[in-house]
Amino acid sequence: MYETILFPTDGTAHADTVAEHAIDIAATRDATLHVFSVADDRAFLILSEDRIDDVRMDLRARAREATDDAATMALDRDVTVETAVDDGRPAECILEYADRVDADLIVMGTSGDDYERNVVGSVSQQVVRTSPVPVLTVGPDA
Repeated sequence: MYETILFPTDGTAHADTVAEHAIDIAATRDATLHVFSVADDRAFLILSEDRIDDVRMDLRARAREATDDAATMALDRDVTVETAVDDGRPAECILEYADRVDADLIVMGTSGDDYERNVVGSVSQQVVRTSPVPVLTVGPDA
């Protein structure tokens, strides 16, 4: 049923718990796990032009670290894994990537930071609301 699983990660402490769920599902179903992270460009809205390149590089480095950490966890369980990083609005990028790799399940956390919840809405909420494939959400107390 699930052959291609997408795990979008932001690298927070809660992400390891979500990764465990995604990896377990991938391992038990012999599925490929796609670990994906987005350098959130919404931060650029409040930055001066001269800081954007440095911030973009920092966000991409953090995104790469998040994907590499989760990929290592998956490889330790002998799960086939692919990683990718993108720039943009997280929910949009997640859904576009899911479509690109033909994901049949998205596994993501629901803990978002205060900025997300209070200003732009939860990324996981946006994905759940608009995803054409099932989305398994993992709360911070899971």
